[in-house]
Amino acid sequence: MSAAAPDQAREGGSVPPDWLPPARMSRVIVHWTAGGHRASGLDRSHYHVLIEADATIVRGNPSIALNDAGGTKKGYAAHTLNCNTGSIGVALCCMAGAVESPFTAGSAPMTLAQWQVLPRVVADLCRRYGIPVTPKTVLSHAEVQTNLGIKQKGKWDISRVPPIPSLVGAKACGDALRAAVADLI
Repeated sequence: MSAAAPDQAREGGSVPPDWLPPARMSRVIVHWTAGGHRASGLDRSHYHVLIEADATIVRGNPSIALNDAGGTKKGYAAHTLNCNTGSIGVALCCMAGAVESPFTAGSAPMTLAQWQVLPRVVADLCRRYGIPVTPKTVLSHAEVQTNLGIKQKGKWDISRVPPIPSLVGAKACGDALRAAVADLI
């Protein structure tokens, strides 16, 4: 690892092993923060791993172990309504002011660098926690209601990938992510 701060890793999208404590995890749910291109304190309180615009990986404040499949513990990462137990939250720092329809990516659109490093981060998590790559175990927040049957409040992250305009829709984005993750495992 480079000389980055202890909460950041910069090399090739790899998640440092000390960020991956023993835990029973069932799935990885990916998000965007709906904020700026850098991880804020609020962002870090809700996600386990964040990816900034330049592909810098930032560690969230809650330990993954606090979201253990055996039951969440005080201080867990609350990233998905009624679906935090056993779920690792990964977020791209982007999409401040984005509008779903008509679509606008807002003042901090997702970058290609973020989208490209996301599969590497998710693959690291899947390998460490033995999570298979399926639509129910590796998914975006926008897919939770459809794929898991857990009602959400109009979440559409990630259903657009601004640097790849042809990639539209929660399923299409999720399928592209899962294919890229599967290729790495």
